[in-house]
Amino acid sequence: MSQRTGILLVVSGPSGSGKTTLCRRLAGENEAHYSISCTTRSPRPGEIDGKDYHFLSREQFLSKRQNGEFLESAEVHGNLYGTLRSEVVQYLAVGRDVVMDLDVQGAELVRKSEDTSIRATLVDLFVMPANEEELLKRLSGRGTDSAEVIELRMKNAIEETRHWSEYTYRLISGTQEEDYTRFKSLIVAERLRVSRITSRKLQ
Repeated sequence: MSQRTGILLVVSGPSGSGKTTLCRRLAGENEAHYSISCTTRSPRPGEIDGKDYHFLSREQFLSKRQNGEFLESAEVHGNLYGTLRSEVVQYLAVGRDVVMDLDVQGAELVRKSEDTSIRATLVDLFVMPANEEELLKRLSGRGTDSAEVIELRMKNAIEETRHWSEYTYRLISGTQEEDYTRFKSLIVAERLRVSRITSRKLQ
């Protein structure tokens, strides 16, 4: 059969949009490799090194960045975040799809990548609730955050949502099942692109 290049699916959206759940479910069904980011922040309760993030010291992170090991990296609220090239390029080269959960800053850096293999395989999607009322409902849903924390998260989420028009695709979030059906349909359709086929001869 004809072979194709992998798809690099970059997914962004405000906190509470459900983007991480979508990415992890796709990977959990073995439909894509989930790219795990590196960070210098401390693990939160329940987070596991190598599963949720690659937790690095600031020195380790800066060393990797200096060696050109990151596809993208940025500093957010005093902590460094980045995506290792090894988490992406080697999978794309063998036709394996990769899904990345990035903020708008990280997504912009990936779009600007000078790596032709990244630019040729990139698909970006913004996931967002239907309105601010739904966003607030989701952010308040945990029941563990103070009013001040929720207010700050809401402010940041609204600011991030303003970037949706920079993406190729937008998904207005409904139920988890509705979202996943449309999310999976996107990657299935992208796999059919003739431009991704690396060998067009019938075997």
